[in-house]
Amino acid sequence: MINLERLYYSTFQIEDIHFKVFSTQLGIKRIYLNNEDAQIENADVTKLHPDDPYMFNIHSELNEYFNDRRKVFSVPLNIEGSDFQKLVWKEVLKIPFGNTITYRQLSIRIGDEKSIRAVGKANSQNPLPILIPCHRVIGNGGKLVGYSGGLKIKEKLLELEGVMSLQLFN
Repeated sequence: MINLERLYYSTFQIEDIHFKVFSTQLGIKRIYLNNEDAQIENADVTKLHPDDPYMFNIHSELNEYFNDRRKVFSVPLNIEGSDFQKLVWKEVLKIPFGNTITYRQLSIRIGDEKSIRAVGKANSQNPLPILIPCHRVIGNGGKLVGYSGGLKIKEKLLELEGVMSLQLFN
């Protein structure tokens, strides 16, 4: 018999972004943006209200972020990934609100300038968008490239943080 991982999830919407958040008893495990049908396989999943204790105030903290009242998240994270992915995500967590770096700069920060493609792939597999702020990683020359929630959301997040002027949403 397969031992299924015990997960909880909640859904909510903030502005025009639909969130589906999965958690464990240890912390937030996965966030899907605008993917209401998202599932995690091989798990025993229970739906919770967004303010349930096992959702660790994620709904409140994201609301505060989108209302310019939160710059750093305090919810516990339950991150799974390869050692390399965790190294990249740990470095991404160090990028302050309202700042961006390039994939090349991120590669240098983890100690391997030639790992730009691997860094990009790790960033694209970030299980916790917004909390691990991969939207703050951009291409050379300020080019917006890749984001699991789509470039429109990436641009919106950077506008929210005051990094760029947002023409798409005017």
